Amino acid sequence: MVAVLLTALASTACDPQRIAELEEGVATEGDVRAKFGEPSAVYNEEGGARTFEYTRQPQGHRNYMITIGSDGKMTALRQVLKADNFAKVTPDLDKSQVRRLLGQPAKTTIYPLKPNEEHWDWRYMDGTQSRWFTVTFDANGLVQGTTSTLDEAEGGK
Repeated sequence: MVAVLLTALASTACDPQRIAELEEGVATEGDVRAKFGEPSAVYNEEGGARTFEYTRQPQGHRNYMITIGSDGKMTALRQVLKADNFAKVTPDLDKSQVRRLLGQPAKTTIYPLKPNEEHWDWRYMDGTQSRWFTVTFDANGLVQGTTSTLDEAEGGK
């Protein structure tokens, strides 16, 4: 368990260097995999592109989506745990759409006594404050609502 935690912390600490070494339109899929490893998920896009999901949850505060064009070159690298993406989480989305937008959550909690309510939580940074973004799903797996709270375990820092 300690080794897993140390590996996760080391990978998040190296992210800025890894990102700086990948240039859009130049870096290849092989370069991305060499820097970030195997993705948590792969999403097929229109035109033959693919987006790789790299999670830094639960210890980290970021999730990355890296798009590889049909030519095998990186076309985008985005950190997705941020306010403009959180605003896109609306009641018409289902679990797979939220996962595609924000990446793997840090934790999921099912509340069987609250009409089968389920919460997905992501740790993120809001300036210098560590926070949790929570999406609540109903029994049908549709977004019921969202909240953002301070990460009390880190004293909000």
